[in-house]
Amino acid sequence: MTNPFKITIYSDGAQLEKMKASLATGFVSGFTTNPSLMKAAGITDYWAFAKEAVATFPDSPLSFEVFADDSATMKKEALKLTELGENVFVKIPVLNTAGESSGPLIKELSEAGVQLNITAITTTAQVKDAVENFAANTTNLVSIFVGRLNDVGIDTTAFVKESRKLCDTKPGSLLLWASTREVWNIFEAEKQGCDIITVPPGIIDKLAKLGTTAEEVALDTVKTFQKDIDDLGFSIL
Repeated sequence: MTNPFKITIYSDGAQLEKMKASLATGFVSGFTTNPSLMKAAGITDYWAFAKEAVATFPDSPLSFEVFADDSATMKKEALKLTELGENVFVKIPVLNTAGESSGPLIKELSEAGVQLNITAITTTAQVKDAVENFAANTTNLVSIFVGRLNDVGIDTTAFVKESRKLCDTKPGSLLLWASTREVWNIFEAEKQGCDIITVPPGIIDKLAKLGTTAEEVALDTVKTFQKDIDDLGFSIL
């Protein structure tokens, strides 16, 4: 299937086989992961996983997150992670668990030449803080967690629009739609001007059904219901 999207799609996960399968679809060109995804995947050796991922996907952007909650240790981790390869972006949370901004650390790392992916962003003030601290002539990702905001009933339309404008003030600041919940989010992210969207493998698998008509969806649904009824052996009469 020809990729109909102009937006760049990254696979979001921590299982190498699923990462390989995502790349093989032709829709995906990069990867992101985070501590929660690694926990779910049963990763026990972070460094070994990171090195294997870089070796497996040497030509694809890869984002790996720091583990520390204080700036001094995050800096050390970031400098170590960036040594893995030129295709590595280091994920830095926009704030720590005390609610303190990572702005000074972002500035320091960006000026040191570390490619950054600023994560867990949910406000335009946080976007502004990240973008203003990027060094000139660098490439960095601004990950706005649209799905998590939608999960609590927040309309994110204005947020995405303003985030786009803020990223445009600093060339090389790429707007990334994170926490994708459904295929339709990819269309939304593209329409609203995002450069990149991270998509879980389970949703990437659904892209094979692009082009299915509404009538076909209805027929497939009732066929699924009927199969489940037959499998269960239920009867009403």
